[in-house]
Amino acid sequence: MATTTSTTSTTSAASSLATTSLVTALGGGSGVDMAALANNLAIAQFATRTDQLTTKADKLNTQISTASNIKSMLLAIDTSLGTLVRSGDLARTPNVANSAVATGGLTGSTTPTGTYSLEVTKLASAQQIASKAYAAKTDLVGAGTLTLRFGTVSGSSFSEDTTHAAVNITVDSDDTLADVATKINAANSGVTAYVAQTVDGAQLVLKGAEGAKNAFTLQATENADAPGLSNLAWTPGSTTGTVLATAGDASLKVDGLSITSASNTLTDVIPGVKLTLTGTNTGAPTTVSFADPTTSIASSMQDLVDALNEVVGALNTATAVGGDLANDSGARSLKRALSGLGSATIMPNATGMAKTLADLGLKTQRDGTFTLDNDRLTATIAADPDGVAAMFTNGINGVFGTLDKIYRTASSSTDTSSLGGSISRYTKQLAQVASDQSDLADQQEALRARLASQFTVSETRISVSKSTLSMLQGQIAQWNKSSD
Repeated sequence: MATTTSTTSTTSAASSLATTSLVTALGGGSGVDMAALANNLAIAQFATRTDQLTTKADKLNTQISTASNIKSMLLAIDTSLGTLVRSGDLARTPNVANSAVATGGLTGSTTPTGTYSLEVTKLASAQQIASKAYAAKTDLVGAGTLTLRFGTVSGSSFSEDTTHAAVNITVDSDDTLADVATKINAANSGVTAYVAQTVDGAQLVLKGAEGAKNAFTLQATENADAPGLSNLAWTPGSTTGTVLATAGDASLKVDGLSITSASNTLTDVIPGVKLTLTGTNTGAPTTVSFADPTTSIASSMQDLVDALNEVVGALNTATAVGGDLANDSGARSLKRALSGLGSATIMPNATGMAKTLADLGLKTQRDGTFTLDNDRLTATIAADPDGVAAMFTNGINGVFGTLDKIYRTASSSTDTSSLGGSISRYTKQLAQVASDQSDLADQQEALRARLASQFTVSETRISVSKSTLSMLQGQIAQWNKSSD
């Protein structure tokens, strides 16, 4: 019974819909386009709110774009300045006249000055030994324990350094020559190992660290049931291995003073300089000097002023009355940071004249933009060239450190008073607007559908009424005709 009722209801609904469509198609009913009317009424109902949301979305997109553009300008300054500082173009970069002897870099501890003579008579070396040859690297070597001991080798004698703990490597009966190399490397003792495939066969090669005190011996304690491990052992004068290189210290003279070093990299022989020794020049000292960066600094300061003015110009436009960021806390915070840039002490421990960017000629104008006072820059360079050079090095202080801090503070997305915080806030608001627009569209569609349904019912009733009226009018006309 329920199925019959449902089928009848569905058929009736379909018939009603067909009748309504037929009435509309024949121009019956009210003669008004009810579908368009429902749509227009729904649009009109939500027009004000829709326009408000659209306007808000447009404004937020503009604010995000403007703030992001200013942030990108700051990043460009930070990146460019950082590259200049790291490349050494604005610092007293060490220059070794004989580049085959050594290369120089900056340690950042002090600003290097003056010139130094450098004579290298011997490079630091590392001990290197090779085992007897095996048929293949997959050969078993026996079982037991290999022990690395460290100290100084002199001829056929070995003096152990007791402050350097011995290292034990356990070798199992199924370990191959290649497995032993892997285990020695895994011990992280300072000795590295690999298997070399030579004309004589597979040989285990061991190499220690540079320096005379980093020589080593390799002792073997065999397991009686798996002998053979002693073939890998080595001590000075033994016949079980070949010495490829001996351990030794570097010998050099700086300004005529004799120096020894366990490493070819030295960071304390010339103040502020890291020397990497690469060759010898016995009897023919070379010179270590430092490039004068003052010309590059003067040029870079003008570039910095121009770049900062682009940022300030964009900020001034954005924060003016009616500007995209007129009431933005992040933009105002950045303006304050830039306005105090010239007067801030960026070298708090300096003893000379160069302490602020104003000392480098950075001058702030009334509108917040900058100009370069070349006379002051020239005077500071002349009076304190080393102090000026020190301002263009890595670290938390100096020109790069100061501007890098301003950029990082401005770009922080977690600081609500920063430009990055503003971008984050606007982005969240824009996402909410998009959600509100979606909800509003759903509400508008629901209203349109409801009106369309109501108008369809009304249209059907009007059509029926008009049909009844036409029938009555026809009947009356027929009566009148009969009476005549």
